[in-house]
Amino acid sequence: MTAAAQSGVRAPVRYAWLKPGVLAGSLIPLALLIWDAAHGTLGADPVAIALNRLGLLALIMLLASLSATPARLVFGWSWLLRLRRMLGVLAFFYASLHVIVYVAVDQGFDWPAIAKDIAERKFITMGFAAFVVLVPLALTTPVRVRRWMGPLRWQRLHRLVYLAGLFAATHFIWRVKRDLSQPLMYAAVLGVLLLVRLRKRVPTPRSR
Repeated sequence: MTAAAQSGVRAPVRYAWLKPGVLAGSLIPLALLIWDAAHGTLGADPVAIALNRLGLLALIMLLASLSATPARLVFGWSWLLRLRRMLGVLAFFYASLHVIVYVAVDQGFDWPAIAKDIAERKFITMGFAAFVVLVPLALTTPVRVRRWMGPLRWQRLHRLVYLAGLFAATHFIWRVKRDLSQPLMYAAVLGVLLLVRLRKRVPTPRSR
């Protein structure tokens, strides 16, 4: 048996635990949030804390999905590519929960107040823009839709994920009023991931 054939047989067994394990681990923070909310242990401002946790989880999942290709380019870690789509869906899932808590719980479906927030509060404007960009990416995630669109159009559309990441990181920075160390750290991670992608796309003098 050839090495390629051997790798083709072993890969599914080797990585069989990967997706369910990461999925379970990704949902643990949500379970803890629900537990805290049910037991009234979210603190003095439970809505704000829930919003912060969900927004941070969305950003973490988004950055994790964006790290798949740079990890392959820099370290040769192709296994992370197996998780990219699932991590992207989880990012949209947590972003949706973040928006739902804001609209339903924080604002009580007060649409004029929500529209005013989006128009006048710049960090909410950025958060709303990030979510709007994520919506078409989530809708075109299924393999069937990707085949219908064609690989070129699909890839062009999904490059907008970096724009969503930029909006989300800006939303986080503008949301924090005092210690900016955490949002700036996530913004720096996004910058590094983007630089790796751009560096690999720009031809070097030897490759021209």
